[in-house]
Amino acid sequence: MESLNFPELNFNFQFDQQKKLIFDIVRKKFIPFTPEEWVRQHCIVFLNQKLSIPLGLMAIERSLNFNGLTKRFDIVTFNSNGIPEILVECKAPEIPLSQKTLIQAGVYNTKLDTPYIWLTNGFQHIWLKKELGIYDLIPFPTQMLDLLETKTRG
Repeated sequence: MESLNFPELNFNFQFDQQKKLIFDIVRKKFIPFTPEEWVRQHCIVFLNQKLSIPLGLMAIERSLNFNGLTKRFDIVTFNSNGIPEILVECKAPEIPLSQKTLIQAGVYNTKLDTPYIWLTNGFQHIWLKKELGIYDLIPFPTQMLDLLETKTRG
């Protein structure tokens, strides 16, 4: 699999009946290795190792009900009070981020109401922060790291 636009991260792989698997450190099991899973695993490890978000404060591929339909988000992080904080929507590297991606995350976030949304295909990263009910683009990683550091100090 190709290198993505992330810092150097380490992963554990294995093969099962000629199928490549990657270990998910949150779900604590090997998952079929797909292009989207490659991106999702980068995000999980990045959130944990670079942003110091504990694995126990992450949910991976959980279901949500929206207008009678079952939807599945990729990643949600929670603060120490169990309140959703970051919604991550992952796409395979060959899928460009688009308005459709943003709408998909927005649908999920009507239920989750996270203050941050991260859209990524592994190469392009879009970070949004909600203020007064409106999401604005924010630069990453510098501003996000500063915000998280301020929260842990203050």
